[in-house]
Amino acid sequence: MERKVTCRGLLKAWMGAAEPTSIRLRSRTPRLRDDHVADAGVWRRPARTCLMPRRSGAATGAQGSILLVAVALCCLSCATGQPPSGDTRDSSASATQAVASGESRGSSAHWIIPYYPPPSAMELCGEPVPLRNQEVMERFDKEFTLVVYNHAQVYLWLKRMERYFPWIEERLRAGGLPDDLKYVAVVESDLLPDACSPKGAAGPWQFMPATGSAYGLQQTGGCDERYDFERATECAFRYLQDLHRRYRNWTVAIATYNCGDKRVQEQIRAIGSADYYQMRLPTETERYILRILAVKAVLGSPGRYGYQLPPGQGYPPLKTDRVNVQLSCPLPLHAAAEASGSTVRELKRLNPALRSDEIPEGSYQLRLPAGSGEAFEKNIDMSTRRRGAGAAPPEAQGQSQSSTAEEAAMDATHEPRSPARERRIDSGKQQSGAGEARGKSSPAARSGAHTVKRGESLSTIAKRYNVSTDELRRANKLKSSTVSSGQKLVIP
Repeated sequence: MERKVTCRGLLKAWMGAAEPTSIRLRSRTPRLRDDHVADAGVWRRPARTCLMPRRSGAATGAQGSILLVAVALCCLSCATGQPPSGDTRDSSASATQAVASGESRGSSAHWIIPYYPPPSAMELCGEPVPLRNQEVMERFDKEFTLVVYNHAQVYLWLKRMERYFPWIEERLRAGGLPDDLKYVAVVESDLLPDACSPKGAAGPWQFMPATGSAYGLQQTGGCDERYDFERATECAFRYLQDLHRRYRNWTVAIATYNCGDKRVQEQIRAIGSADYYQMRLPTETERYILRILAVKAVLGSPGRYGYQLPPGQGYPPLKTDRVNVQLSCPLPLHAAAEASGSTVRELKRLNPALRSDEIPEGSYQLRLPAGSGEAFEKNIDMSTRRRGAGAAPPEAQGQSQSSTAEEAAMDATHEPRSPARERRIDSGKQQSGAGEARGKSSPAARSGAHTVKRGESLSTIAKRYNVSTDELRRANKLKSSTVSSGQKLVIP
């Protein structure tokens, strides 16, 4: 009668030939332990212990080795479902074949990671990509492979796209710009308004401080408009337009957006051409365009690569009430939160440009949770009076308008889409003109002139006087929207 050979039986036989001893690390005295054999017939190694066989006269080292090999063969036979064989090579081969075919304990299920080839033809902003060039194809294949198999990140992009892409696409159409520019924001910041790089670039479009200031993004005190999604997007489009006018090529313009004019100009002089794919640029910039192409390929046709976001799983647009306030002194965010029935965290989420715990003095458009604009207007006076211990609060003028992230966008002239009625919000010290009737313009607006203050931009000045930026440019014969501190402007 045949006797079935099991792992436990072989292990017990080997245990009889070599009694295990547990020696704890850094311990001079060995201690016997009896818990090294688990129920499944395998070794259980206690933490920070090592197993050392104690040889007896009944077994030699060769016998112990033979038994140990037999245990290994038996374990392989258990895994493959085949009886043990006397040929070690045959057993190993059968085990390898079983693992390769996905068979384990009678199960025939197996998993294969699908292969998605990169697109054979691509365009960026209507400009063809030379994928027939083998080097360019391999560079693109690398970025495409990294993107298409980054499942978690792709799904997060798909969710954020539902919040931000409709508004971005509308602005691109209004400005006559290529739709592909929306993918630049994905690569720059993953569509996160709070993104910040170690080099100092900040916001969804990763503006450096100097470039942001040049394009009118205020960065003073506790306010940094580089983090404001709408303001930063408008400035990024203007910057890209300027770069395109300079190079007459969108690919080179986008590359310059990443690494700056100096490096691109040096390469144009070196190779005698403005061909991005032939330039030697920083590694990040050489990958930049191809990563944008990879993101476009996957996000443009997610279902083709196995991505299917169920309806309703994306992030909805932020619904807000907007209040344009003019403060003569900083207003603590907790006071604004109390007045609007919200929280400081929620106000910071809706107003990522606020980098401190207070709203700075001056003009500012505050976003509040939808439906809380009226409550803010009614309660802010009481809140500031409590903060000022009964001091007379100053006056500030503002506008409130309920909108979604899309509806709150300004048109090409930066004018509100729908008229908003003026309101007064009290905060700070008492200013002259507090008794003026609602809806009348301020004394500064009636003067027909404005002196640009530090941190102001043409668009903020236009909003303050309820005119468009185009009207301001025409009235002052400006060739661009850039203004400098101390500059005198005529208000039409």
